[in-house]
Amino acid sequence: MKDRKLLFFDIDGTLLSEKTHTVPQSAKEALKKAKENGHLVFINTGRPISTIDQEIHDLNPDGYICGCGTYITYHDQVIYHHQLSKERCKEIASLIKKYEIDAVLESKDHVYFNEDIKNPFVREIKERYTNNGFNVSSSTDPNLSFDKFTIWFDHDISEFRKNILKNFDIIERSEEMLEIVPKGHSKATGIQTVADDFKSNLDHCYVFGDSFNDESMLRYVKHSIVMANGVHAMKDIAYFVTKDIEDDGIAYALEKLELI
Repeated sequence: MKDRKLLFFDIDGTLLSEKTHTVPQSAKEALKKAKENGHLVFINTGRPISTIDQEIHDLNPDGYICGCGTYITYHDQVIYHHQLSKERCKEIASLIKKYEIDAVLESKDHVYFNEDIKNPFVREIKERYTNNGFNVSSSTDPNLSFDKFTIWFDHDISEFRKNILKNFDIIERSEEMLEIVPKGHSKATGIQTVADDFKSNLDHCYVFGDSFNDESMLRYVKHSIVMANGVHAMKDIAYFVTKDIEDDGIAYALEKLELI
């Protein structure tokens, strides 16, 4: 299709309300219209495919870019997957224990947590994942295998940083939260992989996000749309700032950009 566009959506704070933990009805209808108009809809998230809410699956996207570009699918076919070696996974788990860091180790099949979680927010994440029926395991699992990870800490972890910097990129989510991704992978590289697969120009790509882990894709693509509820730094680099997620922001943007 000559006018087909590739649309890439972050989840939390973009498609999924962080207040209601649901996708607004207007967004559901807007994405359905976009697909009917011949556009392809991709989820582009830091989450692994193993922790995608049913609310998101129910949108029937054409594909997923998960784990910040480490796992990519199109119509249930895996078109790219970068996995850490089991030896490196065990090394990282040992370092996390040594430096008393709370972590979520993320793979396409499982998420792994420390046995002794100190951070109450991480305990809440584990409880929510368990209640949602996701595959939750311990970081001591002998079959430990993951693609990326996220950590929380309240003390100096400079030695830990030194160890991982040689083969990981660090996304500074906050002063006490880091998202850690294998070098050469990001939401932007995921978009490039999909665009290459469809022989599509990046000018035909539209990205929708709200926070710092969306920065790579918001900078990479001309048509970058940021939610009104997003962080100010991301709005500063946006092609278009749409309305709040709670104020039909996705539908508003798709209409204004003449995608629906």
